[in-house]
Formats: sequence, structure tokens, C-alpha cells
Amino acid sequence: MNSLDLPGKPENTRVVVAMSGGVDSSVVAGLMKRGGYDVVGVTLQLYDHGAAVRRTGSCCAGQDIDDARRVSETLGIPHYVLNYEQRFREAVIDPFAASYVAGETPIPCVACNQTVKFADLLTTARELGADALATGHYIRSRANGAHRALYRPVDGDRDQSYFLFATTQEQIDYLRFPLGDLPKPAVRALAGEMGLDIAAKADSQDICFVPQGRYPDIIAKLKPTAATPGEIVHIDGRILGRHEGILRYTIGQRRGIGIASGEPLYVIHLDAARARVIVGPREALDTRRVFLRDVNWLGDGPLDALPPAGIGVFARVRSTRPPRPALLKRIDGRLAVELTEGESGIAPGQACVLYSDDGDSARVLGGGFIERSEHGAETEKMLAALAAVPFHSSAA
Repeated sequence: MNSLDLPGKPENTRVVVAMSGGVDSSVVAGLMKRGGYDVVGVTLQLYDHGAAVRRTGSCCAGQDIDDARRVSETLGIPHYVLNYEQRFREAVIDPFAASYVAGETPIPCVACNQTVKFADLLTTARELGADALATGHYIRSRANGAHRALYRPVDGDRDQSYFLFATTQEQIDYLRFPLGDLPKPAVRALAGEMGLDIAAKADSQDICFVPQGRYPDIIAKLKPTAATPGEIVHIDGRILGRHEGILRYTIGQRRGIGIASGEPLYVIHLDAARARVIVGPREALDTRRVFLRDVNWLGDGPLDALPPAGIGVFARVRSTRPPRPALLKRIDGRLAVELTEGESGIAPGQACVLYSDDGDSARVLGGGFIERSEHGAETEKMLAALAAVPFHSSAA
């Protein structure tokens, strides 16, 4: 076995490296070249090549493509650019917009990994005769019986496992993540050692197709008729004001709600069907249970064998939060996660990722997208009462 746990000598092992133009993927290409592998760099052009040339903090467009090309020249490896703009729009951007308009909080980076990067690009890598597809993600994989399993990386501050829970077992067996055992400062140092002029390049920050994180602006552009005005309603039934579209609100939001109140109010629920923003006190955000859809299970043994009492796991409902104790079980035939310590600000569309424990080397057991969250009994009762009130459109 070579250093990638593949049979054969490195020079007889072809590795396609997904090169975004950033430091991480560039170093991966350099490490594969240094290791003696037959390396091919591939960059996906995902969106608006022309307008993105001068943008910083982006990926897979404009200047980033040029950077990937220059890195490949420096390393002496072949490099190809594939135009995936149409596929990216269909598989990532359009579903993102539709989900947001429906009152959800989607995660397009997960969809991108699911479809464009780990499905379409993986197919291309196989067509190029590659034995593996390597990426610059901060996550670890290692042998687990006849397959491979995913684990959190050494650098907890760069942990990207939350965004990779939907990776299938077949994909995991083919993928390699050379940066999983390295901290970010060491990666930048390697870039300098390799003579790469992107060694000090800033990391991408926002969602690539959403400049400065202005979600409402991009949604309004993609779906001009989506900003339906409606009411801002207190969870106790009082109508407090009006809004210009629920796409401007997210669950847990406090600032910028657009009403004056003598008490701190938070967005508790978004009723897309009635174009209503439901607000209430902070304690109304508390959530103890979430129901999942599109679950990808990576644990040992099938989910069909889940015992009636469920199994203990550690759940992560946001990328910025640590895994916390939970119970995975079936309730009325649906997969649910009971959060032992509770969480707040959970919205439909977010991911709930499951781990073996809360340690730095925890195994990723999979996860799913949150279809519905269940609040405390009193909050659920009040939301049900609001939903039972006959609805009459008040749109102007």
C-alpha cells in the first residue's frame, strides 16, 4: 500500500486533485506531486466567471481559476478547467433559492459537495483513469474494515465535517483528504516551501455566489416575485407590524426585525404559506427534538436495525457549535434526534450531523437535513393555535 492506502507505487497511481485556486487545494496538489503520484489538477468554473475576476474571498471563479492554473504550472502538473456553471445553478443555486423562499435556512455548500464536487467531478476523475480524487477539505478518513470512515480533523478550528455528512460510502472509499492531519498554519508554511505565490491568499468566507453574505439580495434577484409582504405576529397572537418578505428573516434573528417593542423579541417561526414572521421571547426558541429528512447513514450496521429506544450519538446542528449528547430514534416511522441539552435557533433546512462522540477524533456517523424542529410544550401549543386561525391574505 502507498501513502494513500492504495495498491501500487505512487508513480503508477493517478490522483485527480480538485483545485479551487485557494491555499488548501493547492497544497494538496503539491503534496501529491511531492509524493511521486501521477497528479492531474481539475478546477470547476461554477459561476459568473467574468464578474468574479476581481472578487476576493470567493472560490471556483475568476481570479481563483487563474490562481489554480499558475499553481499547476509551478508544480508541473496538467490542469483542466471544466465549465459546470449550468450544472451548479441547477443543482445548488436554484434549490438554495427555493428553500430560502420556503422559510428554510439551506446550506448550499453541502449540496455542492453532494452533487457537483463528489458526484459529477468524481465521475470525471474516474473517466480520467484516476485511482482517487483528493481535495483540500479539513477532515480525515481511514480504513474501517473493507471500507473507509470519516473523522474530525486535527485542526478543530477548520473542521469541515459538518459540510460533508452527505458523502456516500462509495464516494468516501474513492476520496482522499491529505490535510486532515495538518493544522492550517502548517498548510500555509508548506505553500511557502513549495514556492506557491498563493501562500498568503485569504481564505474564502461567504457562500461563493452570495457576495458579502447578502442572502436577501441574491434571492430577490433569482426570484423577483418571492418577496411577498406580510404580517409580523407575536407568538401570543398579537399583530405587531408588517414586513416586506420572509426571505429577509431567519430563525433566531433578533436585530433588524422592523418593529419597536418593550421586550427583546426573536424570530421563532417563518410561516411561508401565510407570509408571516412569528416572533417571541428567547425561551420560545428552545428546541429539544428535530425530525430529519434525506438522512445519510455512515455508521456500522443499517438504520433499519435501530432499537426502539434509539442509540446514543452526539449531534451538531450548526457548523460553529460542538457536537452535543443526543439520542437517535424513530418516532412514528420518522428519524428524530432528541437533544439532551437542548438547542436554540434551529431552522428547517439546516443540517444535523451525527458523531460517535464529542472528541477531536470523533467519527462522522452521517446526518440529515432538519425537516421540522419541536419546541417546548407551551411554544408548540401557541404555534398550533396560530396555525388554526383562519387565514385571510392581507397583502396590499
